[in-house]
This record gives sequence, structure tokens and C-alpha cells, in this order.
Amino acid sequence: MRLIKAFSTYCAVGVTALALTACGQSSSDNEQSADSADASESAQTWQFGLEEIEGSVQHQYAVEFKEMIEEKSGGDVTVELLPYGKWGSSYSALYDAIQGGSIQIGFGSGALGGTVPESQLLSLNFVTPEDERQAAEVLNSDAFLKSDAWQTSFKERGLVPLAELTEGYQVWTANKEIHTPEDIKNLGIRVMDNSLLRSTYRAYGASPITIAYGELYSALQQGQADGNIQPVFAHEEMGFYEVQDYMIFAKQSQFVATLMGNLDWWEGLSDEQRTMVNDVTKTLVDRGYEIQKKFNDERLETIKEGDIQIIELSDDERKAFREMSMPVRDVFVDEVGERGKAALDTLLAETEKVSGGSSDDSSASSESDAGGDDASADDESGSDSAMEDEESMESAESAN
Repeated sequence: MRLIKAFSTYCAVGVTALALTACGQSSSDNEQSADSADASESAQTWQFGLEEIEGSVQHQYAVEFKEMIEEKSGGDVTVELLPYGKWGSSYSALYDAIQGGSIQIGFGSGALGGTVPESQLLSLNFVTPEDERQAAEVLNSDAFLKSDAWQTSFKERGLVPLAELTEGYQVWTANKEIHTPEDIKNLGIRVMDNSLLRSTYRAYGASPITIAYGELYSALQQGQADGNIQPVFAHEEMGFYEVQDYMIFAKQSQFVATLMGNLDWWEGLSDEQRTMVNDVTKTLVDRGYEIQKKFNDERLETIKEGDIQIIELSDDERKAFREMSMPVRDVFVDEVGERGKAALDTLLAETEKVSGGSSDDSSASSESDAGGDDASADDESGSDSAMEDEESMESAESAN
């Protein structure tokens, strides 16, 4: 009887031990599974769409953005770069992808006006500081970038502006010297298919024309266009300087690309992740300037090896063009409304602060009636920058 009882006790202890061991193993396995699940849930891939090819200003900026985000996130975030051609061939395809969320972040520049009309503000002449570094700082200041007018303009279209990348001055080329508006009068100068740019150059007295980017070199060579407007890197990449006699720096505007994100994606990030992105983009304000400066300086040296002559307008010469550009601000406001005016007023106010009050007027509206000026909007305004065929041509323009 005692033997049976002892045996029963032994079995009970053994079963209990086995049960405890089994429970211990199950708990350990569950913890490992939970850790794996947490790691899987925290790991994210952000796709970053570029308007330009590898080796461009946008690409180098994006490379450094990627490196900093991946380091600061401890590997929880991977940034996948999609240079021009990886997402499609027209700007609208990229903008649509960001709006739809299939691409989380990306750049938008001149053609973005078809998606965010207020973004055409960045195409206006003489609204940012003449100094390139100051221009980058003003455009990325909280006063402008985080303003209700600028943020709401994008958010109403399912986007959020995260930073502004300046890519260098928009530079004129021609087969004649240009120092005054009289010199540019009736000049057949090629501009992007953008009604605001056409209004600007009509205000100067020129005759703006639109030519497909891929046909521009031969058009300049054959005299179908008298002049051209591009950032320095584009003049060099496409060889436009080879068929023009003069390159003119009026410092009237810079080529600016907005770094923007999908709004749902942005709002779905944790507070820590949004802070991380803001910290990275603030760091890249100076780096972005340095990247484009080096990029454009090197290409300008290549251009100078040719026969083209470089002209830099004096302050007085720039002032004449600036005064003639003022009515185009009214055209912009008429086209996009009061929110655009608010963004413009903020930009001008910030520009005046850093320029010591010596630059452009801080009021969005000129005293003249824009409706009666050569700068008035024509019937083709509104839809120009959204035209698919031209966007495909212009994709190469920003990519080179």
C-alpha cells in the first residue's frame, strides 16, 4: 500500500515538473515570437521619388537623407530611392503616386502647379533673397515652410511640404548681350510651359515661346529660339551653351524643388519619427545649398572653357527687371487666390528681414492694375503646367 502511494506521489511530482518545464518552454517561445512580431511591425520602407536622374542635385540630397534617416531610426526605417524613370516618365505620375500613397515622399518643382497651384509662387521672380544660402534658409524657415497658408495649400491635396531644395539660379542664355529690359525686348526666349513664366517674360518685353525640351538644342542652333532659361547644370548637361553666345546671371529666381510627403503617411508616423524627419531636413538645408553650389560651380567651370561670355547684372540693372516683374505677383494672386497671397506676403516679409529691407517690396500686390498690364493672365492659364505631353518632355529637363 505504501509502495503504491509512494509511486503515485512520484508520478504526481513528475507530471508537475513536466508541466512546468513545458510552460517554461512555451513562454520563451512566445516571447521570441512577440519580439519578432514587434520588429516586423516597427520596420518600415519609405519610397522616395526623384524628378531627376542619379548623380543630380536631388539625388545627392536624397542619398544623404536616406543615410541620416536609416542611422537615426536604428535601422527601423529603410529609405528606397526612386530616381527619374523608376516611377514613370511624367511628373504627374510621380505627384499622383505621392498623393495616392504608393510613394511616400518625393520632389515636386515647376510642373507641380498643376497639382498644387499655390506652389507656382516659387516660379515668381525677385521674391527670395539674391544670396543663394539666404534663399535656402528663408524658404525652409518655420515662418514660411510651416505657415498655415503653405501647409494648407498642400494638405488640401493630400500632401505635406517637408522642405524646400534650392538647385541654383535660373540663368538666361542668348546670342546678344542683355543688360536692360530694352535688350530683351521681343527676344524669342524659350520657357517651360507655364502661364506664370510666360506672363513674367512678357512683362519684361520678351516673346516667350514653348519648345519641347528634347528639341531645344536644335531650335537654338537653327535660330527657332533666340534664348533659353535653365539652371546652370541643365545648360551644361544638355550643351545649350554650345549654341549660345552669352550667359546672363540676373539672379531673378532659383530653381526650387519642394520635398513633400503623402499626408496620410505623415500623420501615421509616430511623434518621434516626425521629429526625426524634421531634424534631418533642417540639417540638410545647409547641405542642400552646399550640394547644389558644388554641382553648379563645377559645371560653370566647364561652360567657361567654351566660347560663351558670362554677364552678371549689376544691382541697378537687376532693379529695372525687378520693377517690371511686380505686376506678375498680382497675376499669381488672381490665379490662386488669397491663400497664395498670404504665402507670398510671408515669403516677401522673410526675404526683407534677411536682406536688410533693400530687396523686394513686402507687399504681394503692386500698385498697378494687373488686368491691364502685359503681365495679365491669358486664356491658357491654369491647365498649362498639368499637360501630360509637355511634362514628359520637362521630366528630362529637371533630370539633367
